[in-house]
Amino acid sequence: MSEGYDVLLRDGGIAHVRHLSPGDRQALHDLVTRSSERSAYLRFFTGGRNTAHRYMDRITGPGYRGHALVATVHGRLVAVAEYIPIDEGSADLAILIDDEMHGHGLGTLMLEHVALDAAAHGVHELVADVLTENRPMIRVLRDLGLEVTQHFEGGTLHVGIRAEPSAGLAAQIAGRDHVAERASLARVLAPRSVAVIGASRDPDAVGHKVLRNLLDGGFPGAVHPVNPRATEVAGLPCVPRVPDGVDLAVVAVPAARVLEVARDCADAGVAGLVVLSSGFAETGDRESEAELLKVCRTAGMRLIGPNCLGVVNTGARLNASFLPHSPVAGRVALLSQSGAVGAALLERLDVSSFVSVGNKADVSGNDLLEYWEDDAGTDVIALYLESFGNPRKFARIARRVGRRKPVLLVKSGRSQAGGRAVRSHTAAAATPDVAVDALVRASGVIRLDSVHDLIDTAKLLAGQPLPAGGRVAIVGNSGGPEAMAADACELAGLSVPELPPGLLGGRAAQNGRAARNRAAQNGQGGQRGQGGQGGRPGAALGNPIDLTADATAAELGEAVRTLSAAPEVDAVLIVYTPPFGSGLAETQEAVADAAKGSAKTVLACTVGLDGLIGGRVPAYAFPEQAVAALAAAVRYARWRERPERPPATPPAVDAGSARRLVDLELEEHPDGCWLSPAATARLLRAYGISLAESIGVDAPESAAEAAMYVGLPAVLKAVGPVHKSDVGGVRLGLQTQAAVRQAYKEMAGRLGGEMTGALVQRMVPGGVEIIVGGVNYPVFGPLVMVGMGGVTADLLADRAFRAAPVADPEEMIAELRCAPLLHGYRGSPPVNAAALAEQISRVSALLDDLPEVAELDLNPVIVTPLAAAVVDARIRLAPCEPPPSPLLRHLR
Repeated sequence: MSEGYDVLLRDGGIAHVRHLSPGDRQALHDLVTRSSERSAYLRFFTGGRNTAHRYMDRITGPGYRGHALVATVHGRLVAVAEYIPIDEGSADLAILIDDEMHGHGLGTLMLEHVALDAAAHGVHELVADVLTENRPMIRVLRDLGLEVTQHFEGGTLHVGIRAEPSAGLAAQIAGRDHVAERASLARVLAPRSVAVIGASRDPDAVGHKVLRNLLDGGFPGAVHPVNPRATEVAGLPCVPRVPDGVDLAVVAVPAARVLEVARDCADAGVAGLVVLSSGFAETGDRESEAELLKVCRTAGMRLIGPNCLGVVNTGARLNASFLPHSPVAGRVALLSQSGAVGAALLERLDVSSFVSVGNKADVSGNDLLEYWEDDAGTDVIALYLESFGNPRKFARIARRVGRRKPVLLVKSGRSQAGGRAVRSHTAAAATPDVAVDALVRASGVIRLDSVHDLIDTAKLLAGQPLPAGGRVAIVGNSGGPEAMAADACELAGLSVPELPPGLLGGRAAQNGRAARNRAAQNGQGGQRGQGGQGGRPGAALGNPIDLTADATAAELGEAVRTLSAAPEVDAVLIVYTPPFGSGLAETQEAVADAAKGSAKTVLACTVGLDGLIGGRVPAYAFPEQAVAALAAAVRYARWRERPERPPATPPAVDAGSARRLVDLELEEHPDGCWLSPAATARLLRAYGISLAESIGVDAPESAAEAAMYVGLPAVLKAVGPVHKSDVGGVRLGLQTQAAVRQAYKEMAGRLGGEMTGALVQRMVPGGVEIIVGGVNYPVFGPLVMVGMGGVTADLLADRAFRAAPVADPEEMIAELRCAPLLHGYRGSPPVNAAALAEQISRVSALLDDLPEVAELDLNPVIVTPLAAAVVDARIRLAPCEPPPSPLLRHLR
């Protein structure tokens, strides 16, 4: 925090928070001078400001023993908060806020940051004396989210604040952050006025296209073309510079002029910039982009871009982009990091809003998730990302938003290599893309493989209720495509259940006769197929339900109504091959009418054609498309129904001993190291993970002696090689001392200098061999892996991953293809899967507590009916910066 960080205030403004420095003395005196006498009295309990001025000299002097944070807004120091240690574990708390900043949430923000800073420095309690008449400060302290104790003495309230992060504090901070994020983007995405800087008279120029889109879209607010070399553009008078107080400025000037324009906007009090200009970080000019961001942050402006297409809000009739066509209003909010992908998506998706984030210098997916969470016009959030700025924060926000609205993600770069040398099974498997999968899976985000999949899934979720389960009724007029749909359902984990006899032949036949009568009256050709659904020759009424090519639109519609009402069905998939039956138009009309008011998910495959039926029922060209979208919706619905389960803290953990061991090892090996077998065992033991008893040996004779100590039969393992089994570095079932002695000689002769010694263990009884591992990515955080272990770990690649801390180790195990082996397979006895789940939880806790653990393998963990025994382990440490507190509010 040496340089500090930017933080959003309650009203959407931006403050910069950092540690106090001696150079702040004059700014602190200025703060005191600006403060009212009442503010000085409430802070210092004395009249006048002399005491306050003397105090500011003291806290910037060499003898100051406290910790202080300051905040600046628009470059001016407006707050100071401090804590001064009293005794071990407690400290005095004090704060002074500029009178002009009262009511902006700055006091609460400063107290949050002071409390977290104090906790990081070993302070358990902050104490403060507050005059009883200082009701605003008393209210702030009570609402902070930390445990507060208080008692009155005379006219003073003595307050004690437990300075330890808690669930209550996390909830309060998340709520305050949410309010601030929405406020900061409100004037950007729903502006009252827009300036187009670089508005040109040339119809092919970007600035002209933006202006034309604003006018043609019917933006109801003021529009200001800014061009010092023109008097009028598109029928509007030009101004030479941006007017004061404009909400949104769209910048379409060459990159070399953008900084100058940004400074003009800062002076004019603009709320947000959308910089369309390219020529920044994407071309290697990161310095100019950093300076642009600094100008915006200092001025309290939010920045979208640079190098973007613009922003759209169909509900506000805002099209501040240079898109070649007008987006259609819908219920999907769309973010795209790629302009080309965004433009393509808008041709196929109806949107509530669209933000092209370009280089993401400031506004990112995290900000927009916060904004769209409460947006009444948005039901589905779709994201196309090429990178994550703060993936851990993304996961936290998406988990909360996903409980209300589905979040869809296409993340490019799936094939990117890990970018670092790894030596463990887990690290080799845990690529960055696997990390993304684990992160978003835990958050309920629907990750999709392609833009096409995103369009298909968004259409379904925006128009239909979530399916209550995975039971699908398939009905249509063509047996072949229906069979393809059924096959796709089975592959996707959905079921196509046998329907009760007479479901369509009984209930639906009666409905069908009535429908044909209505159709005949309406001229819909109801004379076809007088036998009805239950009597049409050749009709197959099981599931899939083939009504034959002669089925009328009315008959198909009645089948949809009947199936939608059936308790045996969660979703209805209509497969229609045009132009048979009543034809495409009449069939679509009947389907739309039948789906109205249905509480079930209804979707269609109109073979060869994509689109929407009646504006609500998604239709897909091929059955596999429809099933893939439905399967994604079913998985999301199941995630949303599961209650949130916090990770359990394993018992008997000695985190202090583990921390000391890691610190000592890294002090001795500053660049990192593989732990010795003894250190590995000690670190695991601190988290309640016991290794099979091992004795380190360095010669044939000592190996033979060790075998007698641990007991025969014995195992001999080489120390040094990475994958010992690959190079003959493991010998099992050695029955005698002589066999152990000979095995050591042979192993040493074969491995030569690679072998630095060996371990002798007693042979563990046979069981199911599993690998439990972990890897830490500085950006994504720690990942935990479980999979098929032993020599098959890499061959079968049967693995499940989660981001730590893990809340569902049992579900991780259940995902494995080898999971049946744990529960008794083909006569084998069931083993102790619960003990394996506990080992996963303990590894998760270790990785979460110790980010310096870069790689960890427990392989194999032999799971028997009694236990889950770890017989081999490797751990690599690497230096790393401590991750920032997830409670620390700041803009990335």
